[in-house]
Amino acid sequence: MIPTYHNVHNSFKLNGIHFDRENLLRVAYSFIKEGEDFQKPIGEFLLDWFDDRAYIDLQTSGTTGGPKTIRTSKQAIVESAIATGDFFDLRPGNKALQCLPVHYIAGKLMFIRAFILGLDIDFVAPSAHPMENNDTKYDFVAMVPLQAKNSLNELKNVKKLIIGGSMISKVLEKKLLKLPTKVYETYGMTETITHIAAKQLGEHAFTVLPNITISQDFRNCLVIHAPRISEDLIVTNDIVELVDENQFVFIGRYDNMINSGGIKLIPEQIEDKLAGKIPARFFVIGKPDELLGEKLVLVVEGEKQTIDETVFEVLDKYEKPKEVLFVPKFKQTENGKILRKESSQSIL
Repeated sequence: MIPTYHNVHNSFKLNGIHFDRENLLRVAYSFIKEGEDFQKPIGEFLLDWFDDRAYIDLQTSGTTGGPKTIRTSKQAIVESAIATGDFFDLRPGNKALQCLPVHYIAGKLMFIRAFILGLDIDFVAPSAHPMENNDTKYDFVAMVPLQAKNSLNELKNVKKLIIGGSMISKVLEKKLLKLPTKVYETYGMTETITHIAAKQLGEHAFTVLPNITISQDFRNCLVIHAPRISEDLIVTNDIVELVDENQFVFIGRYDNMINSGGIKLIPEQIEDKLAGKIPARFFVIGKPDELLGEKLVLVVEGEKQTIDETVFEVLDKYEKPKEVLFVPKFKQTENGKILRKESSQSIL
């Protein structure tokens, strides 16, 4: 029998203590009235999850088009949790760590997976160093790249780590590949109820979770068919290369594409070639130009510095920046994903 959103698995533990639905509601009220700042939104979420409504409202991170609220079926979220459990072979009693903000879907899903799959979950305040002074051994942990970067010394205690929210840099990937931990990069968004695909570091293509298939639209953008999660096809703005109906390679965002003199340039491909060659965070973007329509510029975070021209030798002729611009501090989402247009607005 498929679990429903009313259920709490009898193996579920929160910070080492068994809780059923009624006791979780008491904990929720306690968090709201007497809890620390990071516990209050957890209490509010628990009350929302276990109320009589069949839906819950989710907040997007605002990477494109600004933050918005999406109303989602609770049973669809349960199906997502089950698919994650099947994909990563999670079992009742597995030890998990929740260290993500509960304002967004990724943080909520860690709790819901624990309710539904019967995980023994610890939760800590969301921070850049979530495993600091923690030597507990975990079967399953979810982080954003910054948290993983700051937890390299502790990740030996984690069997499986999923990383989402923003792309994993080549520099971080090399460090993570040296660990005994199985590390996965995930692909998803709020509209897909967090991840719908994942790939173990070192693999080229993402593999979709159970009961999901994929295709492309006329722009070569990913189209997701996930009937247990959404009645409608989910059309993304992510340009992909299809391996088959279950695997794809992410190429870049359609809305980031630069048309320079009729040449279509994909920023993510250029940034991937430059990874590790520039000693600061950076991205490339199109700047209005009378002759080309858009010219490719490199935007670097921090004070103005000299960029050695030899770093651009890895790029094709049309991929080389026509200009290098500097921004003191990039704007970003709470997950650490750079907001390109907002960050470069003052210089473009």
